[in-house]
Amino acid sequence: MPDPIIRRARPEDAQALAAIGARTFSDTFAHLYPPEDLETFLAEAYGLDQTRRNLTDTAKAAWLVEADGQVVGYAEAGPCALPHPEVTAACGELKRFYLLKDWQNGGLGRRLFTEVIGWLQAEGPRDVWIGVWSENYGAQRFYGREGFEKVGEYGFEVGKTIDREFILRKRGVDFATPAGAGEARAHDLA
Repeated sequence: MPDPIIRRARPEDAQALAAIGARTFSDTFAHLYPPEDLETFLAEAYGLDQTRRNLTDTAKAAWLVEADGQVVGYAEAGPCALPHPEVTAACGELKRFYLLKDWQNGGLGRRLFTEVIGWLQAEGPRDVWIGVWSENYGAQRFYGREGFEKVGEYGFEVGKTIDREFILRKRGVDFATPAGAGEARAHDLA
């Protein structure tokens, strides 16, 4: 496989970002939802207008992962919007983080994660949050290795379906220090 590149998405990438977002969500979760619920969710969450708004919002950032001219993954981050009483305006959130299945488990996720966390921590350590489906055990293990801890739950709406979602947080610590090593300085992620 060609060596993938990771780059910040720009407003002119809206179509590609919306397409990979809808595709990876569907590839991962479509079997869980009635078609009408999935269709409603995809239109709202990955619609072109919403994607363009996100890409022009300076408080948010998105990355594309490309290999051989094809988009194979992406991530999005920004201010935390999760429903937890300890979320503050200073908190960051890893909002979306997906790779096509053929590109998983080869170190590319770690590279993408490092890039996003670097952006979230650019102005110094801060708490980082993430929402993860309660039955996405692989993601939970990955985030656990990074020092994220479950601090709550909420209902994630996909059309009329409500999923049980875990809220994970990593307190404002230096992500360059492996989880559990050294002194915590202040941050968290999922």
